[in-house]
This record gives sequence, C-alpha cells and structure tokens, in this order.
Amino acid sequence: MRCQATGQWLDPETRQTLVSSETLKQAANPGVVLLGESHTSREDHLWQLQTVAGLHAYHPQMVIGFEAFPREVQPILDEWSAGKLSQQEFLKQVRWSEVWGYDADLYMPLFEFARQNRLPMIALNVDRGLVSRVGREGWDAIPAADREGLGDPAEASAGYRDALARVWATKAALRHGSAAPGDDKEAPASAAPSIEDILKDPGFARFVEAQLTWDRAMAEALADARQIDQDALVVGILGRGHVEHGYGVPHQLADLGTDPVTRFLPVRTGKDCAAVEPTLAEAVFLVDDRASDANPADRPRLGVFIETAEDGGVRLLEIVDDSIAAAAELTAGDIIIEAAGVELKTSADLVEVVSRQAPGTWLPLAVLRDGDRLELVARFPTKSDE
Repeated sequence: MRCQATGQWLDPETRQTLVSSETLKQAANPGVVLLGESHTSREDHLWQLQTVAGLHAYHPQMVIGFEAFPREVQPILDEWSAGKLSQQEFLKQVRWSEVWGYDADLYMPLFEFARQNRLPMIALNVDRGLVSRVGREGWDAIPAADREGLGDPAEASAGYRDALARVWATKAALRHGSAAPGDDKEAPASAAPSIEDILKDPGFARFVEAQLTWDRAMAEALADARQIDQDALVVGILGRGHVEHGYGVPHQLADLGTDPVTRFLPVRTGKDCAAVEPTLAEAVFLVDDRASDANPADRPRLGVFIETAEDGGVRLLEIVDDSIAAAAELTAGDIIIEAAGVELKTSADLVEVVSRQAPGTWLPLAVLRDGDRLELVARFPTKSDE
C-alpha cells in the first residue's frame, strides 16, 4: 500500500491506489454513504467536505445527516438549510456547545455547503441523556415511552464487542494509571482487567448496549431518510468508530434492510496507513498527520458532554479523552454544582463560565459524585503548553 501519497484513495483489501473520480462516481447513487471522522481532526473534516462536494457533483439529489445533532433540533436544521438563520443564530439555537461541543469551525464548511445548495440536513442522534441512561441501567430497563421511538438494536457482533472491550480497557487504564491490555510497558499490580474479564463484566455489557443505542439511532435516521426519498444519496457525517469494519451503524442498517451502504474513511499517512486492515472500509483516503492543529486554543474547552440536571447543576454525560476534564479527574455522572464560586443552574451557566477562562488559569469546581461533594480543579494550559 502506498502509504506516503497524501491525497490518494486506496482499496484496503487489494492495497492498490484507486482513481478518485471512479471511486466517487461508483458511490454516487441512491443509497447511503458513511464518512467517518475523528471529531477534532481538521484534516478529516476537510476531506469530508471535499468528498461531499465530489459526490454532489455526480448526484445532486442529496441529504446530509450529522451525528452532532439530536432529533429535537431538526426544525432548526430545516431553517438553516432554507437560508433563514445566520451562523450565530444557528449555533445558538441548536445549543452547539451543549449538544456537541467540538470546534464549530471544523463543521461550518459542511453546514454552509448544505445551505448553499439547499440540501436537507438531518439530525441523526438522540438526546445523549438516553445513551447515558442505557449505560447506567441497560436497554431493557428503559420504558418504551423513554426510548425516543427507537427499535431494539441488533446484537453486537463478536468483532465489535472485542473492539469495544479494547476501548473500555484503555479508558480503565487511563483512570487507574495502569497499562491497557496489549501495551508494551510493564503494568503495575493495579493493571486494567484483561479483555476476557471485561467481556464478562456487567458494566461492560451496559456500555455495549449504550453504544448500540447510539448506532441504532443514527441508522434509523439514515434509513428513514432513505425511505422518504428513495432517489436520494444519503450521506452520514459521524465518528469513525461507528463506521469501521461495518460494526456500528452499517451493522444496524443491514438489520433494517437498508442498502446499498458505502463506508469511506480518512487515514493518516505512515504507520496508520500501513496498519489498515482489509475490512476497515470500502475505500480510505490518505491525509496528512497534522491532527495537533485541529483544535485551536482560541476558545477554552473543558472537554465534556453535558445536560442540565433535574435538581440543578450540570450533569456530565461523557468525558473527552485527553481533555482538561479528564486531567481534572471528572467522570461521567458527576454533577457540577459550582464553577469559580458561581452556582450552576443550567448547562448554559457552565458554558458561560468556561468561555471566560483564560489560558494558564485554574477553574475551581464543586462536584457531586455519588452523593458526596468533591472540590476539583480544572487547569487550563497556557498556549505554550499545547
């Protein structure tokens, strides 16, 4: 495989270079095309824009779905695509900082492309609170009325469970400062559990169910769009973990009887490219390895997904790996009740406090965890540290 040729399409199975125009033309038919991403990678989002534009040139009847948006903001997406909102109004009304939180500048070119061409944008996600609840209680414990209309997800394949077990192990190792299974460094006595032990863990089983809920939500939204307009090319913009090897969303689409489905992924030149497995995707596109510039430090970011807690405060639904929040030892399920001495009543309050945080400063946080009050500190690095 030609792993230094940035800007080339490659076939993971044959490890041969593909002709860009032929690759796009073959995919530009009524059906579903999934474009995976690393959320903070500028290279990935530039590739997505290029690919969407290329597909659109061959098949202008297009719908674009985004993992970033929960279903509740669909009317706002409709207004944006119709040209009725400014960028500022759009991001405010969809509550971008709350529902997604990654750098909006990375996604705006895709949103602008959809609006300029008056293409429908669809919200693929559900309220993140549902996914978190499944992670705590399990899918079967969620009443039908609280499932946001989702059907039962197809069971995870053995390959997907193994892949998710490795994710679980890595996160456990980060939490406990130990080596994840497969790491070369010597593990201390408190090493993370083995993959075999993880697969037997009831907590891991709920984690898998939460991931399946996420996958199923996006698959059903894509399938619905395909059903509504059977002549449309439906493009999904979503995290690569939901696309790789056909495990996540493609597996759920197959269960729904939706086809054809094409998977495209960006891959970094060098080692990442050399390690590409034949089943990763139908085709991969080589991009430069410059992820470090993808998340500018212009605006401070704590690195959390949040919602307003029922009794006040801000519940943390998910902690972004290698983030300020992770370094502060915040965990999913924590409720932040104060930030810099300010009482937090809604998630917007936390967004406002963090937005005022200067590089090189510390943010004191009062957190409720399992009924106990904790005092933690989030340290925002100086620009020279990043």
